[in-house]
Amino acid sequence: MLTKRRTNAPGRPEDGPVVASQQEGGVLSVQLTGIWSTRRVGKVDDQMRALQSTKGVERVEVDISSIGRIDTAGAWIVDRFTQAFRERKIEVSISGANKDDTILLDAVEPAAESKDDTKPEPKPFVLIRLLESIGRSVYSVRDDVTASLYILGATIRGGQMKAGRGQSINFTAIVHQIDRMGVGAIPVVVLMSAIVGAIIAQQGAFQLRYFGADIFVVDLVGILVLRELGVLMTAIMVAGRSGSAITAEIGSMKMREEVDALTVIGLNPVGVLVFPRLVALVISLPLLTIIANFAALAGAIFVGWAYVDIPPTAFIDRLRSAIDVSTIAVGLVKAPFMAIIIGILASVEGLKVGGSAESLGRQVTSSVVKSIFVVVIMDGLFAMFFATINF
Repeated sequence: MLTKRRTNAPGRPEDGPVVASQQEGGVLSVQLTGIWSTRRVGKVDDQMRALQSTKGVERVEVDISSIGRIDTAGAWIVDRFTQAFRERKIEVSISGANKDDTILLDAVEPAAESKDDTKPEPKPFVLIRLLESIGRSVYSVRDDVTASLYILGATIRGGQMKAGRGQSINFTAIVHQIDRMGVGAIPVVVLMSAIVGAIIAQQGAFQLRYFGADIFVVDLVGILVLRELGVLMTAIMVAGRSGSAITAEIGSMKMREEVDALTVIGLNPVGVLVFPRLVALVISLPLLTIIANFAALAGAIFVGWAYVDIPPTAFIDRLRSAIDVSTIAVGLVKAPFMAIIIGILASVEGLKVGGSAESLGRQVTSSVVKSIFVVVIMDGLFAMFFATINF
C-alpha cells in the first residue's frame, strides 16, 4: 500500500477523515481534513457518494491542503468523487495538493479511466475484415518462406555446430534421430500400409470382378501403391508423428530459452537442432517408403488370395509384368523432397513458439497441417511433371 505523510499543521484533526462542504450558487466547495487512510476512509464513503449526486452544480472546488495523511485508498475515494462530476461535464479543480499528492492521484486515475477502455470498438465492414485477413495471411506466408529458405540454406551449407567456425557434423545425433524417426516409425508404417494395400485390393477386385478382370487388380495395386500412395501415406504419417515431435522439441527449448542459450555460448541453433533432424528425415523417409511399399503389396497379396483366389505366385508374376523400374523410381524420387519439406516446416513452426503452452500447442497443430498440405500439393505437382515427360 502506497502511503504519503506530511507534517501536520496545528489544529488539524487527526482522529479521522472529515468532509466539509458548502454550495453557493453553482459552486460546490469541499474541504477534506484528517487522516485519509485505508482503515479510516470507510467513515466518509457514504458522505462522499452523497455529495457526488449534488444537483445544480456548475463547478466543484476540492481543497485537500488540510489532509494530514493520505494513502492509495484515500486517493481513490477523492478520484472517484472528482470523476463523478467530470462525467457530468462539470469543471473540477483540486487545490492544496503538494508533489506527493499529485503523484498519488495520478497513480489511481488510470484505474478510473480504464472503464472507457472496456467498450468494444465497432467492427469494420466484412469486406475490410476479409481483405485484412488475406493480407495477414500473405505476410505470414512470406515470413514462413523466408524462414524456410534460411533453414534450407543453413542446412545445405553444412552442420556448423559452432557459428562461423566451419563444418562440424554430429553423426551421433544423426544416428539417434534416424533411430527415433525411422526405426521407431516402422510398426505404424507397416500396419497402416498393409491395411491400405488390402483395402485397395479388395475394392478394386470387387469392381473388376463384374468385367471378369480380377487379375487386373494386381496392376491397380502395384502402380497406385508404388507411384503414389506408398510415399504419400508414409510422408503423411511421418509428418504427424515425427514432424509434430520436432516442433514440440524445438518449441519447448524455445520456451525455456535454451535456443538463446545456444547462441550465447557460440553454437549455431540450426546446426545443433535442425540439421541432424533434417538429415535423419531425408535418410529415413525413402527407407520407410520402401518398407511401406512391401507392406502394402503384402496386404494386397493376402486379400487377393483370400478374396479373389489369386495365388501369391500368380500375383507376383503379374506384378512383374505390370510395373518396371520407373514405377518404383517415381515414388522413391519424391521421398527426399517430402522429407525436406516436413523437416523445414516443423523446424520453422518450432522456432515460432512463444512463451506459453498455448503457443506450443498452436504451432504443433500448424506444423502438422501445413506439412500434410504441402506434401499433398507436392505429390500432385510431381504427378503432373512425370505425366508431362511420360515417365
